[in-house]
Amino acid sequence: MVAFQSRSIGDASARRAGVLLFSGRGQDMPPPRQRLHLSPPSLAGGELATLSQTLSSGWLAPAGPMPAAFERAVAETTGFAHAAAVASGTAALHLAYRVLGVERGDEVWTQSLTFVATIAPAVQMGARPRFLDVSAESWTLDPDVLESQLRAAARRGRLPRAVVPVDLYGQSCDLDAILALCGRWGVPVLCDSAEALGALYRGRPVGKGAALAAFSFNGNKIITAGGGGALVSDDAALIERARHLANQAKEVAPHYQHETTGYSYGLSSVLAAVGLAQITALQARVAARRQVFARYAAGLSGLPGLSLMPEPEWGHATRWLSVVQLDPRRFGATPEMARRALDSANIESRPVWKPLHMQPAFRGIRCHGAGLSNQLFERGLCLPSGAMSAEEQDRVIAVLRSCCRG
Repeated sequence: MVAFQSRSIGDASARRAGVLLFSGRGQDMPPPRQRLHLSPPSLAGGELATLSQTLSSGWLAPAGPMPAAFERAVAETTGFAHAAAVASGTAALHLAYRVLGVERGDEVWTQSLTFVATIAPAVQMGARPRFLDVSAESWTLDPDVLESQLRAAARRGRLPRAVVPVDLYGQSCDLDAILALCGRWGVPVLCDSAEALGALYRGRPVGKGAALAAFSFNGNKIITAGGGGALVSDDAALIERARHLANQAKEVAPHYQHETTGYSYGLSSVLAAVGLAQITALQARVAARRQVFARYAAGLSGLPGLSLMPEPEWGHATRWLSVVQLDPRRFGATPEMARRALDSANIESRPVWKPLHMQPAFRGIRCHGAGLSNQLFERGLCLPSGAMSAEEQDRVIAVLRSCCRG
């Protein structure tokens, strides 16, 4: 969630009143420390220049030189030959499902431990989801579970239309293993890389090798346009088809001609200008977030029952979010108790994604595997991971250490 600090007197008074009511302290209470947010947006420094350029040129709509320039930058950054800049990461996934030919009644498989947007567009198109568990070494789609399910599906004669691994919290899935399995049965792979721009898998950009990959530039991502997303592929025809659908599927004609229906999914020139300036800061931000994770690892070391999200040897994560697991029996406090303690100290934290098979929207759909997704949800907590001073991060560490009763 992106937070914008209001500067109105009324809002400030309301915040002070809320703090007083919560704490029970008197009017002489010192002002609260500035709230530490989970992943607030940061400026790269060149946004005004690119915005001025596009505004002075008269381009505002999803057309003109700025979206095209942003697409080239995204393609270069992700290592894919082609990129389509669109309105959101969810829009990118929706377009991917369309160009992969997902139809009503088809099965689409993904890991259960992810945000709902991974599967929502496919479900809205009438597809049937199948949820698979994650592996302990990466918290991403477990290739062993995938292989077991693909074998069973082949015997039934009902393979999925697509498999969608998720590059969770900035960490790549074991893509080569997934591609090998899906290639054996001719199933296309779409990477939901919305959280992982800048991550590496075996030295190459995250998602590279999949038929398609989707990225997000939402306000809480490591690189933001204030919104927006991108769909990338090495297949020019897939991206051309996606662009066509994103532009209301208008055919070439002097009038409005439509052979099918599409969407208004183009990225505006204004947002593309912001994204173009932001993307130059990607490597520095990856390094900064990895440093935040390293400080957490050092500051929280030795606490019983506390562990951090692992990083497999084949990956180089961005650490978009730093995530811990708390074993209540050994740590002496539940993740919810820790979250409340952090909130009382004006620090935002959040449970890990609630597995999709546990969501009411997917009631009755099971998760295939050993149940690690459930455990990660029950024990996981995402910590502030954006631009922070060492002193601010020490605040987070101090609260967590104070919660430990192990």
